[in-house]
Amino acid sequence: MTRNPLKPKLLPFTVALCVSLSLVGGGVLLAQLLHLAACPLCVIQRMLYLLLALAAGSGLVLAASPLARMIAALAMTAIAAAGSGVAAYQVWIQRFAPNTTCAAEMPWWEAFVEWAGRLVPMLFQPNGLCSDPAWKLLGLSIAEWSLLCFFALFLLGLFSLLRKIP
Repeated sequence: MTRNPLKPKLLPFTVALCVSLSLVGGGVLLAQLLHLAACPLCVIQRMLYLLLALAAGSGLVLAASPLARMIAALAMTAIAAAGSGVAAYQVWIQRFAPNTTCAAEMPWWEAFVEWAGRLVPMLFQPNGLCSDPAWKLLGLSIAEWSLLCFFALFLLGLFSLLRKIP
């Protein structure tokens, strides 16, 4: 049986999958073309977008089960909320604490980012500063755009979680 990813029960998962993968791909492309350096918080956001895409993809693959769709929507919502928090923290650093580093000392997540950067440098190499907005579009930094995208994906996940489609 062929599934139509544009059916109402699948559309939020399709949108979240496409948006998340597009944002990761666009971020990598932007970094390469404009020679922008990703910071550890940027890398964490990329990882969260990839996790969100995985959750959305599982919602598409397991679409036949309403319970599986609900669990995938819950995962999407939680991941997008976490991404919103990370992006909001980076926005706060950029706007109100420009002399702040990502963290006072290397916490577990920065060590994890360093490890991932050694494995897949093009995606996860952290060589930028969290306090440096580096590039802006329409007056907003990449972190601010990411915050808006994560919040929109959070609302999409919440919508998918709360609606009643069998």
